[in-house]
Amino acid sequence: MKIQYLDMLNQFEKILLGRGFNENDANVAATIFAQNSLDGVYSHGINRFIRAIDNVDKGIINPNVTPVCELSFGAIEKWNGQQGFGPLGAKKAMDKACLIANDFGVGIVALGNNNHWMRGGTYGLQACDKGCIAICWSNTMPNMPAWGGIERKIGNNPLILAVPRSNGEHIMVDCAMSQFSYGKMEEAKLKGELLPVYGGYDTQGNLTTDPAEIEKSWRTLPMGYWKGSGISILLDLITKILTNGNSVAEIGKLSEEAGLSQVMIAINPTCLNNQYEIDKIIEDFIVDLKTSTPIDKDVFYPSERSINIRKRNTLEGIPVTLEIWNKILSL
Repeated sequence: MKIQYLDMLNQFEKILLGRGFNENDANVAATIFAQNSLDGVYSHGINRFIRAIDNVDKGIINPNVTPVCELSFGAIEKWNGQQGFGPLGAKKAMDKACLIANDFGVGIVALGNNNHWMRGGTYGLQACDKGCIAICWSNTMPNMPAWGGIERKIGNNPLILAVPRSNGEHIMVDCAMSQFSYGKMEEAKLKGELLPVYGGYDTQGNLTTDPAEIEKSWRTLPMGYWKGSGISILLDLITKILTNGNSVAEIGKLSEEAGLSQVMIAINPTCLNNQYEIDKIIEDFIVDLKTSTPIDKDVFYPSERSINIRKRNTLEGIPVTLEIWNKILSL
């Protein structure tokens, strides 16, 4: 079945209002979930909404708090998310990073004690809409073995790089440090599909494309093997140093995945180049990329497919499974 964007947005907002969110926060949070779904990131949109509400009901997320700045020094600030709703805290942090970048050319907000921010790309696109280049990441619970190990010791900490275009069709990479995020694997499992390439190990220690088997073993495959493992460790280390919040190991000692740490970096490129030159640089990159001889389908620039899905879902509606939509209606 398919749901129109505004119908989904209104349903999300209604549920959030019923959980004690004020009108503005309910609208902002509902918009984030609905837009993630519109872009085809169902794993961190409609498919994740029920779990987010469950965390509110359990008291893991406090809908009545807002992040506070604990320390400010020039272009960098340290915030405490106060265990609030992750997407709201992350959005406010990136808003401030962009505001600082307008004054200093670069702005950094290190946000500790927040919760799951859902789709990291939300904040990359948010910065791009304000004309800023974005670099941001989050740590997670320990859900991946370090390269060469068996036990879960590191997170699949998602990293986002985004560059703005004046037409709104921004260039962005949003990737977990695992070959597939747990959200993507859950989506494949719900559809009864196998992963296109190996995504982790089964309970016997064999590489597998079966998301259900990887879920049982908790042994996802680091992106790029030792490279993804190394980047994950460094992202977590930098985050811990800047926020003094929870590291991946410390999150793993909690009863639930909560109190995550995130870093938002915004860069104002117009300090060094005008928007016309920036757009031309991007267009030249895309034109050159499109001269590639495709192996099978077209060669896409980062986020191009997401932009195409957004356009299609806007016209045709957002595809959802009846089971999930009925659960959302029941909330």
